[in-house]
Amino acid sequence: MMRRSKTSTSEYLAFLSAKYDVDPDRFFSALILATENKKSKCGDLSIELRGETRDKVMFLILTNLKVVAQLSVFKRFLLENDQPIRNFMKTGKILRLLAKRAGPSKTFYAIKNLRSGMKKICLKAKVLEILTPRPIYTRYGDYATVADALIADETGTIRLCLWNEQIRCVSAGDTVQIENARTTTFRGQPQLNIGKNGLISSLHESTIQMKAVVNT
Repeated sequence: MMRRSKTSTSEYLAFLSAKYDVDPDRFFSALILATENKKSKCGDLSIELRGETRDKVMFLILTNLKVVAQLSVFKRFLLENDQPIRNFMKTGKILRLLAKRAGPSKTFYAIKNLRSGMKKICLKAKVLEILTPRPIYTRYGDYATVADALIADETGTIRLCLWNEQIRCVSAGDTVQIENARTTTFRGQPQLNIGKNGLISSLHESTIQMKAVVNT
């Protein structure tokens, strides 16, 4: 992969640093080391010196024997002391690459905005109480344990249905993060359910300033 002429050396190397998850300062030091020792490594990248002229050095960069890039670098660039690669790590192209790698961000809902039939809900709330677990006979012909909990954020409260091992994951007073839940209606009131693909986890520190009070 050859570097496009419109991209500066610093920006292109910053892109490689982000793409292959190597520290930009270590990457820069590895380039300098390759000019001295003909070869160097930085994370999963191998750097080979392939030639030089009066003003430039030519590098071949590989990962697992696969060519990543071939580029020429001015020798004066390798003499810079002001983090020439790191300074370009926040350009739009690199930020887009990092955002894409991280995947879609989660949207956290406020309880007051929940409606019956919603899916893939993420929220943070405080567990106000958990009622005594009770056994039930499911439609699949087996027994399960279920417990009703009441959770709240600064906008309101909602009933949360906990099943089996979910009951042991949290306690009253915990601040929890819930992911991939859905809302249904039970006896005319909305409730939150966490299916087999959902997740509930207790947060060590409360991230919610509680303003809601249990509705009476």
